[in-house]
Amino acid sequence: MKTRILFAAIFSMALSLPAPAADKAIAQLYDSVPASWQYEPQVVSSAAADNAWWEGFDDPVLTALIKRGEENSLDLRVVGRRIEMARQNWLAAQSAWYPSIGLSAGWLRSRSSGDTSPVGDGRASTVSYFSLGLNFSWEIDVFGKTLAQVKGEKATLNAAKAAYDASMISLNANIATAYVNLLMAREEINVAEQQIASQEKIRAITEARHECGLASKLDVAQALTVLYTTQATLPTLKARETAALNSLALLVGCYPDEIKPMLEGSVKLPNPFRLVNMGVPMDMVRRRPDILEAEYTLAADAAALGVAKKEFLPTLSLTGSIGTEARRLDKLFTNPSFTYSVAPQLSWTLFEGLSRKRHVALARERMMASIDQYNLTVMTAVIETSTALTNYEYALKEIGLVQKVCDESRESFDLALDRYKRGLSAFSDVMTAQVSMLDNQNSLISSKAAALTDVIRLYAAVAGPPQ
Repeated sequence: MKTRILFAAIFSMALSLPAPAADKAIAQLYDSVPASWQYEPQVVSSAAADNAWWEGFDDPVLTALIKRGEENSLDLRVVGRRIEMARQNWLAAQSAWYPSIGLSAGWLRSRSSGDTSPVGDGRASTVSYFSLGLNFSWEIDVFGKTLAQVKGEKATLNAAKAAYDASMISLNANIATAYVNLLMAREEINVAEQQIASQEKIRAITEARHECGLASKLDVAQALTVLYTTQATLPTLKARETAALNSLALLVGCYPDEIKPMLEGSVKLPNPFRLVNMGVPMDMVRRRPDILEAEYTLAADAAALGVAKKEFLPTLSLTGSIGTEARRLDKLFTNPSFTYSVAPQLSWTLFEGLSRKRHVALARERMMASIDQYNLTVMTAVIETSTALTNYEYALKEIGLVQKVCDESRESFDLALDRYKRGLSAFSDVMTAQVSMLDNQNSLISSKAAALTDVIRLYAAVAGPPQ
């Protein structure tokens, strides 16, 4: 009877129960582990490349960077090699279903001692003949040991494929995050340069008013202080831009100079409000490659437990040979020279120092560890998705509020400057408004970048765009 362990269902049930009931649910999970376990896939996964979530940014530069990163990434190549290694192990396990066949050919000449002759005549005997033949051996999979090994290697292969998808999703998310960091630095540089141009004009106004006797030298000094302070931020911002560019180039798998031409027109951050719907079904978490990898790893360990148990059963093997032996080559293929042998054999190890028992215990512990790892992976996925979704929701709210602050600070600056020009207020009001406006604009850029980063984390958490 096939047995299915619904780990995710038990896990979800445990989260919704009180502490004592949750402990009981977890205990039932361990009590439900059967002596033999049949793996049945719970999720049909689509490849990471099919979930092109980055296209939601509507940025061809980002799409080109991710494509180039997938082609150049050495990390992906290493994981891809592991897939091929797992495939070869799977094919090697299937070879146990077939017999081993060998070919032998040779010539033998031997001389026996006359002193040991059973005839007792003291005459030595010499034998010389040619031989040609086929020999084979075949272990018949009566109890399904080979089948269990093949299933285990197949699960390992699927786990390697899931690991590749997980690595690709992680790489794409890291590239997108580095790209957002680069755009954020460039937007901050752009805002700083705009503010510097505005502050240059205000400095000129204060100098003109001072020359006309309408303002003190203090106004000019304060205007220069604000101007120099803003100019002093440019080196730091440009250093951040360079660092973001270098990080992006490393992820893409090339030198910064190679991708600079691609990034010349990239300045503005994408609109974070049109990237994802707020409703994300939690069952979409099940398509995450790391959860699939944990499932297949568990399946492989369960198959290994089955193999260890089958070591207690007898083995049935068949060996034989067919050939020909003759003293002369021209007699090698005559009927009297043909030989054959067939030897079916049933072997059963009754005692080997309890090593098989220990191997079964070890295999069971590995399977139980895989169960724990599976549940931990599911829990991590749920928490990561919930956190990313919550952060994204609040980031959008923060953007709306900071935008209002920016609008009001702009109006405050315009009013303060107008009152200063008419001599109704001190320049300190204009200076305060300038500093506040610059800070608020940078806060708005940071909020947009944070929202975009949360979107990227959400896409990575559910292995693609929520549907």
